[in-house]
Amino acid sequence: MGYKVVVAGATGNVGREMLNILAEREFPADEVVALASRRSLGTEVSFGDKTLKTKDIEGFDFTGYDIALFAIGSDATKIYAPIAAKAGCVVIDNSSLYRYDPDVPLVVPEVNAAAVDGYAKKNIIANPNCSTAQLVVALKPLHDRAKIKRVVVATYQSVSGAGKEGMDELWEQTKAVYNPTSDVPPKKFPKEIAFNVIPHIDVFLDDGSTKEEWKMVAETKKILDKSIKLTATCVRVPVFVGHSEAVNIEFEEFLDEDEARDILREAPGVMVIDKREPGGYVTPKECVGDYATFISRIRQDSTIENGLNLWCVSDNLRKGAALNAVQIAETLGKRCLKKG
Repeated sequence: MGYKVVVAGATGNVGREMLNILAEREFPADEVVALASRRSLGTEVSFGDKTLKTKDIEGFDFTGYDIALFAIGSDATKIYAPIAAKAGCVVIDNSSLYRYDPDVPLVVPEVNAAAVDGYAKKNIIANPNCSTAQLVVALKPLHDRAKIKRVVVATYQSVSGAGKEGMDELWEQTKAVYNPTSDVPPKKFPKEIAFNVIPHIDVFLDDGSTKEEWKMVAETKKILDKSIKLTATCVRVPVFVGHSEAVNIEFEEFLDEDEARDILREAPGVMVIDKREPGGYVTPKECVGDYATFISRIRQDSTIENGLNLWCVSDNLRKGAALNAVQIAETLGKRCLKKG
């Protein structure tokens, strides 16, 4: 007997990817229901070799369903997640709404799979921010070997992190650059994103950081280790899919770059592509559609006593969102629900 699964937000970028990954990984589901807002009612979405018609999330009865993957944003999640949870359906939420709730596990299965055991407090599990997910996958095996003191990270985040509107804006602005009669002013982003980079994601906070940067700090501490110090600069770049990160790590003890490379090669969810030659590294374009978090440019940082640098790339719609949610569902099933 398999699971009865709901995908809420099935017409969005992440919702569609959730359906793709459920099918690709042959998740043991007897039934999969696609939910969307009323304006998208009846829209057809793919699930493996099947086509599903979306149902209206408003008024949907979650009773009898085991797991609901939510990709509908914080405002809608605030309404519908408690309804699903009360009906006995475990919500795996991709929004930021529950990430910092002490009664809600924040999970990256390669890093803290055991945390799913705490789901029953609210029947909700949170999926981390896309930029955090790939970072902690890279940090965890190194932290286990030589405890991390401090991390400095600069992100290069694709426009798909801002949804379909972000992708459309990059596409339209790029075309407009080559058409002198066309003008596409910024709407989704604060400045033009085509042929540009924007050091601003989410709202500014009182200390001058952005909320995206704050999320990386708070989530890394919750998922990996509250003692780790982390500072981030988050930048939007004109890439459709795939987040990249330049990561500087300071450890409590020395970790040789060759040993770090070997550790990462054996780490779950990690693929090391690190040749010291032109093209011997991974770029965001190459990671699209892949499950792995790719690590390149592993090297000693000679400016501090116990330092390493590395380059980290991942498909943000997959590991950063949909894949991680499905992996949480798989972990929940194996550890707690035990069906399928």
